Amino acid sequence: MIDNQFTRGPEGWCSYDYHASMITGGNVFVLATWDPTGGVDGGGCVFSDHTRWSADTPENPLSILPLLHYRGWVDADPVDLRNAEVSVYLRGDGLNLDGARCYFWAHVTRTRWHLTSAPLRIGDGAWTSEPNRFRLTPDESLWHNSWTAEPDGPRPLEPLLAEAESYGISFVGFSSEVTGRLSMSRFSIER
Repeated sequence: MIDNQFTRGPEGWCSYDYHASMITGGNVFVLATWDPTGGVDGGGCVFSDHTRWSADTPENPLSILPLLHYRGWVDADPVDLRNAEVSVYLRGDGLNLDGARCYFWAHVTRTRWHLTSAPLRIGDGAWTSEPNRFRLTPDESLWHNSWTAEPDGPRPLEPLLAEAESYGISFVGFSSEVTGRLSMSRFSIER
């Protein structure tokens, strides 16, 4: 369904700099850096670092969105993620999580949910030996709603997953902002 091998570029993956967004008055997304041979088994990968992300303070708890993908950026429609399986390799270089955990999240305009029941493994200076694999079960007890701008409360998880506009990787639970570099290789979503 979705297969980001990063053979020809960053394929629309970015990071989010919330603080810069507050200064400029508009969202600031920084395109991830593409490395055509630095990924798993010499394949492609993308990476971002702390100079391109900052804590998204409207989220509760605070979140950092170091790698994210908006489907509209690549002229793609929203996608049905219900019960899909995600596979991804992650690598940290000089990554200081300062207590943070790493999660997958999904978003539709004005609401974000993090899959807190499946923290992601990040290799320390090397790719994890196996990819992170997890299922996007539409059970709200497995997720955490970190943000909504809906006046009547957050969108329920199942309809959000049915028409996800964006998704990505987050850091949650840090006591000071995460520093270092996060790389991603072989990201896929299958139903």
